[in-house]
Amino acid sequence: MRALQRLIQGRVLLLTTCAAGIGGTFQFGYNLSIINAPTLPIQEFINETWWLRTGQPLPNHLVLFVWSLIVSLYPLGGLFGALLTGPLAVLLGRKKSLLVNNVFVVAAATLFGFSRRAGSFEMIVLGRLLMGISAGLSMNVQPMYLGESAPKELRGAVAMTPAIFTALGILIGQVVGLRELLGDPGAWPLLLASCLVPGLLQLASLPLLPESPRYLLIDRGDTEACLAALQRLRGTADVVGELEELEEERVACQDQRTRRPWELFQDRGLRRQVMSLVVLGSAVELCGNDSVYAYASSVFQAAGIPEEKVQYAVLGTGSCELLAACLSCVLIERSGRRVLLIGGYCLMTCWGSIFTVALCLQSSFSWMPYLAMSCIFAFILSFGIGPAGVTGILATELFDQKSRPAAYMVGGALVWTLLFLVGLGFPFIKTKGKTFLEISEELHRLNFPRQSQGPKRMGPEVILSTEL
Repeated sequence: MRALQRLIQGRVLLLTTCAAGIGGTFQFGYNLSIINAPTLPIQEFINETWWLRTGQPLPNHLVLFVWSLIVSLYPLGGLFGALLTGPLAVLLGRKKSLLVNNVFVVAAATLFGFSRRAGSFEMIVLGRLLMGISAGLSMNVQPMYLGESAPKELRGAVAMTPAIFTALGILIGQVVGLRELLGDPGAWPLLLASCLVPGLLQLASLPLLPESPRYLLIDRGDTEACLAALQRLRGTADVVGELEELEEERVACQDQRTRRPWELFQDRGLRRQVMSLVVLGSAVELCGNDSVYAYASSVFQAAGIPEEKVQYAVLGTGSCELLAACLSCVLIERSGRRVLLIGGYCLMTCWGSIFTVALCLQSSFSWMPYLAMSCIFAFILSFGIGPAGVTGILATELFDQKSRPAAYMVGGALVWTLLFLVGLGFPFIKTKGKTFLEISEELHRLNFPRQSQGPKRMGPEVILSTEL
């Protein structure tokens, strides 16, 4: 509670957190979420566009390929954005990097908005790549910027806010994607282009707020600018003690140059830090949270929720993660990082095991689908309360000023690479209700597309693909 009062007292720090978040991890969660609503309309647009160009329908497996490309280029772009984090954060600074990052957002929104009028699904593909670059850059610069701007007693709580904005972005994306809003089949260009709104909000607010004091003093050597930034962020002129701590850190880093990513692996003094970053960064992507989201709709239908109401039930998953992230933000300074991490993963293991058993037995007992549905909410709550947020602050706290940008490059590249591979590894075809022969024939057709011309698209058939 005292930490919350301190945060409110430093109103500029609170505004900085919101301004960085709305154009940072909020965009990541929002764009991750909204792509699920227009799946069928965009696939129909791809096929119609091809028909107008060639006079022939596009085979189903090629429509699937283009749609999978649209979905998968987002994490691939995130990988490229993560690799830009270090150079831009050092060259431009933390705040300017976030502002320049919105160039990708504006370009992507323009491509999305005019893609249908131009009759080009390639514009959607390119737009998703640009949004991925934007997300990869902002997801790494934002926690670096906030972690360096917050006082040490609030650093954990402030550094947890990227997880809150991610969950908020997912939830808002689910709401905006409802059929009653922008989820209407004819409104998909507007839905995809709505990513421009958070970008404009950041461009309007962030220039009025200070740069990271650590960057100003240690990287730029500008003591006066650092003092002014500290006074604005703390809401008081008495920042002598904190300025002295920053001076000590600058002296310690004075003879060092900014490290490159590969140098982190060569330095024996950073071995434990790098190992922690790699192991926990891999765990947060491979823990199965994305798969639980993917199973949510089918489990809700099996529990008896009408198909037209499932979209409202799915909102509960986003609400759960947002609630857990807010709770974690309050608990992190009391409980510590290790307790939240270990506790979160233990609870996820427990609920995941029960969820697996419930899925296997859902046809044997009438109440099993309800147990599976409860496990989904419990699993997401467990993920949000620990791993989702704590993992993101590791690079800020484990590495010094000269190693931090490179650490975020390594961690970001790892996370986005795994997200991309998980997306590619998710099944492209539906096996439920099919014989082994039908499954084998479908896989053979996908592996050897030239041996089959593919059936013509006669109607609005849904093509299943990865939900990232």
